[in-house]
Amino acid sequence: MNTRQQQLEAFNRLLDIMDDLREKCPWDKKQTLQSLRHLTIEETYELGDAILDNDLQEVKKELGDILLHIVFYAKIGSETGDFDIADVANEICEKLIHRHPHIYGDIKVENEEEVKQNWEKLKLKEGKKSVLEGVPKSLPALVKASRIQDKAKGVGFDWEEPEQVWEKVQEELQELHDEVQGSNQDKIESEFGDVLFSMINYARFLNVNPEDALERTNKKFIKRFTYLESKAGELGKSLADMTLAEMDVFWNEAKKL
Repeated sequence: MNTRQQQLEAFNRLLDIMDDLREKCPWDKKQTLQSLRHLTIEETYELGDAILDNDLQEVKKELGDILLHIVFYAKIGSETGDFDIADVANEICEKLIHRHPHIYGDIKVENEEEVKQNWEKLKLKEGKKSVLEGVPKSLPALVKASRIQDKAKGVGFDWEEPEQVWEKVQEELQELHDEVQGSNQDKIESEFGDVLFSMINYARFLNVNPEDALERTNKKFIKRFTYLESKAGELGKSLADMTLAEMDVFWNEAKKL
């Protein structure tokens, strides 16, 4: 591994390159905070994919892409006189010190849960009106639900036992089933959302990340479906030409692989 001095030199090299690009490259000169936003989101998802695949070389690459974006935003901030990379680094340093009084102060904690509870209490003292203010509005709904529940748990608003949550899941499923018997699409959608929210809640009690679990299933389905398509191709058929019974044979083969 690199020494701290080598790490600092590498970061300084990136800052120098960013200066050059912003001055000399037509594309880089044109970028704004707004134009980079969707690219940053895309890079974050690519990092997430690499982590799920446990591809550490790809993780390293994607971290570099995100680091570039951070440096890019800071460079734009310095040009407008609002902030630079030192301001960004110092801001997060001060926040980390303030929110870890059990490390940098005299607060005692017994476990991870107490750390999270103190974190939320400190944020309220900093002026936030609600613990839910820290949940970005633009998060995908599934991830947002997880964060909302984590935030609520941080101030003690939570179920006590997994069995209670499972009972809630069953209750919501029954309510959805009841609404499906009718014809009110709005109520069906509402109850379906309640089922998903309660399942995400249950996932927390099982120590399962629902986003990772669903993506794992997505990848599994893609792998099996691709196998099904390849087998159909070997027979000179398209899936549209096959019966469900024929497709089911190859699907079961894929499940055994």
